[in-house]
Amino acid sequence: MSTEPRINDRIRVPEVRLVGPSGEQVGIVPLAKALELAQEYDLDLVEVAATARPPVCKLMDYGKFKYESAMKAREARKNQAHTVIKEMKLRPKIDPHDYDTKKGHVVRFLKQGDKVKITIMFRGREQSRPELGFRLLQRLADDVQELGFVESSAKQDGRNMIMVLGPHKKKTEAMAEARAIADARKAERQGRTAVADAEESEEAVEAAETVEATETAEAPEAPEAAEAAEVEQPAEAAQDV
Repeated sequence: MSTEPRINDRIRVPEVRLVGPSGEQVGIVPLAKALELAQEYDLDLVEVAATARPPVCKLMDYGKFKYESAMKAREARKNQAHTVIKEMKLRPKIDPHDYDTKKGHVVRFLKQGDKVKITIMFRGREQSRPELGFRLLQRLADDVQELGFVESSAKQDGRNMIMVLGPHKKKTEAMAEARAIADARKAERQGRTAVADAEESEEAVEAAETVEATETAEAPEAPEAAEAAEVEQPAEAAQDV
């Protein structure tokens, strides 16, 4: 069943409660009159409240209305916070370098506002030493306590031990902070571009001024050469005589 409202000729009622293009109340009018007004305004007659008696219809540009509604829904989905649970797996005897790498991922997830499920995987004889996993989980929780908290304490689950960390920041706050950082970086890049353009413009002006000054300095030499030629010409004439 279509969820789109009925428009124009699809409306099948004898009369409607009409709302004008600017939201003004026109009143109850026959359907034919409402359609006539829609043609006069070059708009659509859209049924906005089909269950009312009589149904409420509005004069609007339906194509524009659908486009704006789609953009609003897209923006709402963009800003919607989705709770995501990331997972990080460790071994009880993890190497210090590997631990730092894994911890870095956990820190990144918490900064993004996501929960993190930490899983300690036991193998063979390690299963008889659950305290190793517990100490490792406690160490990790202490290392990231500024960004997250223990939402679900460590517990044994078969061969694994599981703990869930929750972020102090809400997802929406983390998203807003990430957008602010991205906008700041974009503004910084634009600022550097503007400074570079200004420097290039200044260099071009200085080059033009240098060329102009050079041409001005060389300009007087031409008249002096002409005067010298005039002086030599009479001298040559005197010798011929």
